[in-house]
Amino acid sequence: MRANNVLGIIHSQAYDSTIRELTTMRTVASVPFGCRYRFIDFPLSNMVNAGITEVGIITKENYQSLMDHIGSGKPWDLARKREGLYLLPPYNTSASAAAGRNNRIDSLYSNLDFLRKSRHEYVVITDSNAVYNFDFGDLFAFHTEQEADITIAYKHGRLPALKNIQILNMDADKRVKDVTIGTPESGPEEVDYSFNIYVMRKSLLEYLIQGAVAHNKTSFSKDVIQAQVAAGDLKIVGYEIEGFAEMIDSLKTYYDVSMELLKPENRKALLNPKNSIATKIADNVPTLYGENSKTGNSLIADGCTIEGTVENSLLFRGVVVEKGAVVKNSILMQGTVVHANATVNSIVTDKNVTISANRTLSGDPSYPIYFTKNIVV
Repeated sequence: MRANNVLGIIHSQAYDSTIRELTTMRTVASVPFGCRYRFIDFPLSNMVNAGITEVGIITKENYQSLMDHIGSGKPWDLARKREGLYLLPPYNTSASAAAGRNNRIDSLYSNLDFLRKSRHEYVVITDSNAVYNFDFGDLFAFHTEQEADITIAYKHGRLPALKNIQILNMDADKRVKDVTIGTPESGPEEVDYSFNIYVMRKSLLEYLIQGAVAHNKTSFSKDVIQAQVAAGDLKIVGYEIEGFAEMIDSLKTYYDVSMELLKPENRKALLNPKNSIATKIADNVPTLYGENSKTGNSLIADGCTIEGTVENSLLFRGVVVEKGAVVKNSILMQGTVVHANATVNSIVTDKNVTISANRTLSGDPSYPIYFTKNIVV
C-alpha cells in the first residue's frame, strides 16, 4: 500500500456543535488554533506529508471561511493540474433529514461519484476536530502488514465528551474484538478510543455506505463499524497514535489544549519541522515590542504590537496590547485590541474583538470566558 495510491477524505463539520461558540459562523475545520493555524491544517498536512496527492474536503454549511483559508491548496502543494485539493459541494441536508441519516453516512453517500472517479485504490477518512502530527505512512504500513480490511487509528486516554465515539476492545494482535459506543457521560477512566481516522479500500467504503443507505441505517459508528466488528466478516485492527494528539470536544478543551502548546515538549511534538504543519501564508511584518513591554511563557504570532504585559497566553496575528494593558492566561485571536490599562485573564476572544481601556475581564482556567467576533467590550 503506497501513500500515492490513497485518496484523502476530510469531514469539515463533524462535531461542529461541540464548540458552538467558535462555529456559529465557520466550520470546525476553519477554527483558528495555535496562533496561526486552523484545525483543517492538521489532517491535511499529515496526509500530504505522507505522500497523498488527492484530497476531498466534505462541506455542509458556513464554509466561506474554510474556502478562504485553503484557497487552491498551494500551501500544501495541492494546486495541481491533476488530482490535488477538492472542496466538495454541500450534501443534501433536507434529504438526509428525511431519511434519518446522520451527516457522516449521508456526506459520504452524496459524494460516491467523487470516490468512484478517483484512480486510487485506498482511502483514508478523517474529521477536523483534532490536532495531531504523526506519520500516516506508518499507519498505511501497519494496515498492509496486518492484511487488514479496516484500520482505525486510536488513542489511549480520557474519553472525549463526543456523541458516538467508539471505544475499542482489542486482542494482543490489535484486532478489534468489540466496539462500545461511548457517550459524554461515559466517565473519566482511560480507554482506547477511536480518533475517527479510518483506512480501507475505496471499493469497501463504497460497499459499506451503499449498504447502510439501502437498509436505512443512521450511524456510521454503530451501523457500519460496530456492526462489521460484531459480524466478524472483516479484519478490523487498531493503530495507536502516540504522543501529543488531542480531540476537541468543548470550548474548555479548546482552551486547555491550546494552553498545552506553551509547554516546549508539546509544541515540539505537534509543530515538528521534520513533519511540518502547513497553513495559509500571510505576509505580515514582525511583531513590534515596545520599550516597556513584558512577555513571558507566551506564543505570539507575527504582525502584533505589544506595549503592555503578556503572560502565559497565545496571541494570533495582528493583536495589539497597548501601554499598561495586562494579558494573562488568555487566547486572543487575530485583530484583537486590548486598550490601555485594561486587564484580561483566562479569556478567549474571537477575531477583531476590542477590549476598552481600563476594563477588567477575568474568567478562570476552569471556566474561560469567550467573546464573539467583532464586538467591543
